[in-house]
Amino acid sequence: MQYNQTSTRHSALGALEREVLPLGQVMPNGWLADQLRIQANGLSGHIEEVWGSVGANNGWLGGEGENWERGPYYLDGLVPLAYLLEDEVLIARAQRWIDWSLGSQRADGFFGPPSNTDWWPRMVMLKVLTQYQEVTGDARVIPFMQRYFAYQSAHIDEQPLASWAAARGGENMLMLFWLYRRTGDAELIDLARRICAQTIDWTTLFRTWPYVRPMREYQDVLKFIRALHDIDPEARGKAVAAYQETGRYHTHHVVNLAMALKQPALVYLLSGDEAHLEAAREGIAQLLRYHGLSSGIFSGDEHLSGREPTQGTETCAVVEALYSLQQLMQIDAASIPLADWAEVLAYNTLPAAFTDDMWGHQYDQQPNQVLVSRAERAWYDNSDDANLFGLEPNFGCCTANYHQGWPKYVRNLWLRNAQGGLSAMCYGPCRVNTEVNGVPFEIVEETEYPFRERIHLMIHTSQPVELALELRIPCWCEGAQVHTSEGKARPASGSWHRISRVWREGDVVELYMPMEVRILHGLHNSASVRRGPLIYSLAPEVDWQTPDGDQPYDNRWAAPVSAWNYALVLDTAVPANSFQVSEHPLGRQVYERESPPVVLHARGSRVPGWQLEHNSAGTVPESPLPASTDTEEIELIPYGAAKLRITEFPWIQQEPDTWSGS
Repeated sequence: MQYNQTSTRHSALGALEREVLPLGQVMPNGWLADQLRIQANGLSGHIEEVWGSVGANNGWLGGEGENWERGPYYLDGLVPLAYLLEDEVLIARAQRWIDWSLGSQRADGFFGPPSNTDWWPRMVMLKVLTQYQEVTGDARVIPFMQRYFAYQSAHIDEQPLASWAAARGGENMLMLFWLYRRTGDAELIDLARRICAQTIDWTTLFRTWPYVRPMREYQDVLKFIRALHDIDPEARGKAVAAYQETGRYHTHHVVNLAMALKQPALVYLLSGDEAHLEAAREGIAQLLRYHGLSSGIFSGDEHLSGREPTQGTETCAVVEALYSLQQLMQIDAASIPLADWAEVLAYNTLPAAFTDDMWGHQYDQQPNQVLVSRAERAWYDNSDDANLFGLEPNFGCCTANYHQGWPKYVRNLWLRNAQGGLSAMCYGPCRVNTEVNGVPFEIVEETEYPFRERIHLMIHTSQPVELALELRIPCWCEGAQVHTSEGKARPASGSWHRISRVWREGDVVELYMPMEVRILHGLHNSASVRRGPLIYSLAPEVDWQTPDGDQPYDNRWAAPVSAWNYALVLDTAVPANSFQVSEHPLGRQVYERESPPVVLHARGSRVPGWQLEHNSAGTVPESPLPASTDTEEIELIPYGAAKLRITEFPWIQQEPDTWSGS
């Protein structure tokens, strides 16, 4: 369902519920600052030296090499990483790319590598330039974008969006909205409507969701590709490209879907029709209902693959889903569940994709991942190396694109609301430096969340400031407490706690959010374990191997050297009774298997018949399993720290008067 172009042609762009602060006004502290530094010391800070795709010959530096999305993808993460760390080396590195892009603009407004005229990579480079403009104020950017969009307006009908650009037109719309809010040029809104009309109608797809089973049951692309092996390479390439041009291919592609989560809400800003906003909510619900995994995201080992915990999810989808949620939190007033999900992705699914040093990443991660190797698995169409930790497993899009995950999460921890106040959307150690009515205003957020339950906010201001602070109380949190000098409040779960007052230097807010262990059930009535925003997994001991490549950016394999095939012993009436929680000091690398900040102690029973199948953990046995007296203590650690893991367990009903964690 597209909006009515005629009736909305002259309507203003809808207002945001909340707005992201300019890059640099929310900065990392504590373990989040350490995590960004680990990223900078890893591949993000050295990728140009070791990966030719974004090396000196890249087309976005004027070279003759890769000239499509990889340079812009890389910069989309490098720019916020560099400025959030205030790292002069990385800032200078990013500047070289930005200067080339700004200098590449032709007299007619087009820019970028002349050998590639696709609209899609330019959408990404515009995201780079808007972030750069916010933090530097570079006066070149806005006129540059005005000239480019004038060119696009003149040529978009003769060269319409196609293939990837048609699937991802929302990224183009976002940049038009950004510029409109700064210039008020109504022609930008007209162009946004034309771009929208050429973009896949994600609203209708989400409201009439057709993909209720794994895509291999509808369309086995693997058979299609294998059938082309006897064709000469040029013909095979053309056939694959023709297949990708089909709309159906793009509507079940996992990264397209991750980007598309926000598309109906962007249409809502143009139309004012709540049906589009509701479609965005429905799209999320449908994806998680039919393809959701215990890792916190939907499957897609290139395409939707159902709910088996050995299916994979591409790292690009993780960072793009996070970015979509960050946009949705600005648009949708019902943003608390969105922020809850963003924390799950950031604190679990994102770190799970990387080695501790962030030199290696996976293309696909699995919730039940007990072997990392080059071997055939039940992917939809990804290659045998897709779950290796390395430089470029399977395909290089994730190598270029993952850099945005942590930096953009940090900059979206706090947003400005429509009333001019500040909203704590997601929690983590940071500091906010902004202005309120011209007065410098700082919030220092001290916390070890999500590994701890307490958050300390300290206010710094040179003079009294009247302002409303909004604190998000997650849907999972019962018994939250907020302490200020004015007393104690007990806000309800899934609510905003609003503190409207005059703030003075040294004012303090203490937020306590107790975390109870919760059990979620999946396929085969399996059980997965959550506490607060964290997912917990059994992490067998690992034998890391490097059979190919050069350290530190080689391909890393992993094999278990201890058992993984355990059933949990659960008190299903009161799941928390089945676990004991132990806390440990946070190290510099909070996602290390050897020193996790939180450990859950439970009872487990080996399931001898649960073994490897097709190089992955076998199908989870249907639960509950028969009672067993042969149990032992097992430990569960945060999902992001467990590179080999079981996350969806079979389970046994705990008998009365047996071991209890209460």
